Amino acid sequence: MQPIIDASVFIVDDDAGVREALAWLLRSRRLLSETYDSAESFQQRFAGGHVPSQPSCLLLDVRMPGMSGLALFDWLVERRMHLAMPVIFLTGHADVPTAVDAVKRGAFDFCEKPFSDNALVDRIEQALQHSAKSVNERRASGQLQGRLAELTERERDVMRLVLEGLPNKRIADQLDISVRTVEVHRARVFEKMDVKSAVELANLLRNAEA
Repeated sequence: MQPIIDASVFIVDDDAGVREALAWLLRSRRLLSETYDSAESFQQRFAGGHVPSQPSCLLLDVRMPGMSGLALFDWLVERRMHLAMPVIFLTGHADVPTAVDAVKRGAFDFCEKPFSDNALVDRIEQALQHSAKSVNERRASGQLQGRLAELTERERDVMRLVLEGLPNKRIADQLDISVRTVEVHRARVFEKMDVKSAVELANLLRNAEA
């Protein structure tokens, strides 16, 4: 599996021994980590609802004093933060059904205590791969929105009709402009959107909506 560069693993567990052991395990695999002793402290860290710009995942204990891991997970799901920051629950035997239910609702996985170090790290690396894909998609979407924002109102009009498959002559008639002006706007749209054809433009926008 290709290693993830600059990834972060967040550990939320009220047991200091567990936090230290996990942090040591991750350091031994050259993975960066941040530890939190409560769901509230982690929630405060991400109160703005923005996930890190680099790949990340969350190791989350199910049972903790105060806000439970499950309540924190619900908070993340409401903000769709679990998509870019996959959640792996750390659970005791009695909490397995709860963890299974959380997986059905979008958690990445759960590991039952005591867990195998190798198995846990494997799942963490897979979660980080998943996160990297989400981060790249979010970055590409932001770049696309930036390109769209650069289009003038007339260029947007021309782009819409190009996507409908209209030839330049019909676009000119509909917009009451010359064919030459349509050609200029069309070329500018392709340049700003970094595409070579109407088909490529359509595919770019379709993939962004998927």
